Amino acid sequence: MADLKRYVVGRDANGKSAVLMDGVPNQQSDPGIMWRGTLWKTREIPVDNNIRGDRSLDGGAARTPFPGGMLVRSLELWPDKDEATMRAHFERVNELSGHTQVATEAEQKRSPSMHRTDTLDFITVLRGEVYLILDEEEILLKPTDSVIIQGTNHGWSNRGTEPVLTIGCMIDALPLAEPT
Repeated sequence: MADLKRYVVGRDANGKSAVLMDGVPNQQSDPGIMWRGTLWKTREIPVDNNIRGDRSLDGGAARTPFPGGMLVRSLELWPDKDEATMRAHFERVNELSGHTQVATEAEQKRSPSMHRTDTLDFITVLRGEVYLILDEEEILLKPTDSVIIQGTNHGWSNRGTEPVLTIGCMIDALPLAEPT
């Protein structure tokens, strides 16, 4: 599991900037496959910094942000397991998080992790390497590489021997129009 620290800075009772909370309280894991920690979530854009409390806890383990909101998350992926194990993992993730945009059988044959969300995602690799799988190509992402995903099919494959650690922000977005 990633040794991740999170500090939330805001105004204290005297109106001065201060650390209001720390730690990563909203975590989910599937040992040997993945760990993720939600660092912050909002129900609105623009973000209202006047809302108090630990907003990372709002809504539990959702895979995507609230409608009209955003989500910041760190994700650690261990090296891929066999296809049946990976399919079972992603089925559990979809069920637990209420994710409804499940990939077709053909898309899942390309990768059990293939999925789509109605979000704009910005993801940066912090440690390790991971393949970003698209409908017809793959990109090997290494530390400091970033990707912006605009509501399209994608999946992840760690073909190495060490876990990969990423951090990303997902912002609710209008769905892509179907191709004509």
